[in-house]
Amino acid sequence: MLQENLKIQLKEAMIAKNQVAMDVIRGIMSACTNELVAKGKKPQEILSDEEVIAVITRLAKQRKDSIEQFEKGGREDLVLEEKSQLEILEKYLPEQMSEEEVSSFVNAKISELGLDLSKKGIVIATMMKELKGKADGTVVKKVIDSL
Repeated sequence: MLQENLKIQLKEAMIAKNQVAMDVIRGIMSACTNELVAKGKKPQEILSDEEVIAVITRLAKQRKDSIEQFEKGGREDLVLEEKSQLEILEKYLPEQMSEEEVSSFVNAKISELGLDLSKKGIVIATMMKELKGKADGTVVKKVIDSL
């Protein structure tokens, strides 16, 4: 279980005195606990790997948004900090599809399902369900916009 591995890796980060890794892993574990409570479960319970990946994906998206905002504000010190945290978060996420892979998948699915591109919202929603956890939503939207 991914959540159990996080506890082991937290200990390893503590031994190695890797403050960034410790902070990130603690943040993941805290977000997992919050997710359990939000779902009406006890904080001691364990999330499925899929649920943990969803939590980590959310945290990674927050880091990307922060990086973008800090770059606009000219805060390079904070950009570097967020990027180092994002690097650690991405180690826990499955490999993301490239833009070319997303494009070929989307084209195949549109022709297979006979989707109407004039109803872009439906197309995007359908593709996001199919590609959940495999591709970044901004890449999927960009590919569909280009069609």
